Amino acid sequence: MAQKFLEMPDKDGYFGEYGGQIVSPELKAVMDEIAAAYEEVSETKEFQDELQELYADFVGRPSPIFYAKRLSEKQGGARIFLKREDLNHTGAHKINHCLGQALLAKHMGKTKVLAETGAGQHGVALATACALVGIPCEIHMGEIDIKKEHPNVTKMKILGCNLIPVTRGGKTLKDAVDSAFEEYLKDPENFLYAIGSVVGPHPFPKMVRDFQSIVGREARAQFLARENKLPDVVTACVGGGSNAIGIFTEFLPDESVRLVGIEPAGKGLDTPDNAATLSLGKKGTLHGFKCYTLQDDKGELLPVYSIASGLDYPGVGPQHCYLKDIGRVEYEAITDKECLDAFLTLSRVEGIIPALESSHAVAYAMKIAKELGPDRTILVNLSGRGDKDADFIANYLGIN
Repeated sequence: MAQKFLEMPDKDGYFGEYGGQIVSPELKAVMDEIAAAYEEVSETKEFQDELQELYADFVGRPSPIFYAKRLSEKQGGARIFLKREDLNHTGAHKINHCLGQALLAKHMGKTKVLAETGAGQHGVALATACALVGIPCEIHMGEIDIKKEHPNVTKMKILGCNLIPVTRGGKTLKDAVDSAFEEYLKDPENFLYAIGSVVGPHPFPKMVRDFQSIVGREARAQFLARENKLPDVVTACVGGGSNAIGIFTEFLPDESVRLVGIEPAGKGLDTPDNAATLSLGKKGTLHGFKCYTLQDDKGELLPVYSIASGLDYPGVGPQHCYLKDIGRVEYEAITDKECLDAFLTLSRVEGIIPALESSHAVAYAMKIAKELGPDRTILVNLSGRGDKDADFIANYLGIN
């Protein structure tokens, strides 16, 4: 167990200098109530038994590790493995923390669960979890993302959630967060804001990390059982950072394992059209916590862009910021062009259509495989499947 890192954050919600509760005194009291309820409820046998049963029988865990033999042979060099979170019920890693937060809301007696969504995977997962436990669900989603991710929009409506289109600002993920949080502030006593990543004020970065760490626990044990050694490289895409922290956490004490988070370079790091927060950002505050943010010379948040709707966030989880500063995790960036190439290559070589978000990590694995020898291994967290992206990509590339 990665005990040293799981002991973080501190009692005030900080990972080093990042995180915390940069909110009003009234909202801090509500956050403290959620933190106390989480610590109390999550340690009970009843909660853990119910969650583990749902992971096994509802989600379909453990998700397998797949050796991408044809992709590895095509690239040459290292062998590439995929942690198949795309095979989870609802199609991504998001269901892991959504079930946990929905169960917490039920135990706290909340009357409505709110959330933002970018690519729609968090929205679908939360709507699914709320339907399962019988709590009303409201999802805020940017108008641009609604158009790009129509299949997920349809699923959310079928699942019975109240979908709120967000037409302000850039009409994408950051604006959806703002909108959902404003609704939450109308009645924080009775509502629960189920944040979709390892971001926001304490206790959310810790809580989502804890629920997502099942990915790394499974992956480490599975890889050891299969290969009789640990992978040389573990990589995952990073927007807010939930899937990456989920798989990284269990490997953090293993100094022989190189951990690499992959950000969206968009149209290039030398253009304004990217969302590479850890690569280009400065220290700032966003949505109630301290982290690296993309900002101008006056400290104002910059507009962000990625072809992947789940990655276009101008901040990043506070634990990722800490891990960058201490040098335990490296952060690289992949362009839209490289992402699209990986999306099509994995689809046509292995028969696996990945989410555009996950395709960033696949692209990085494809790039470095050639630099490594055949005795080296790369484990990619394939965080979601690309059903939601298929129509958008077909139109984007002119595939008839």
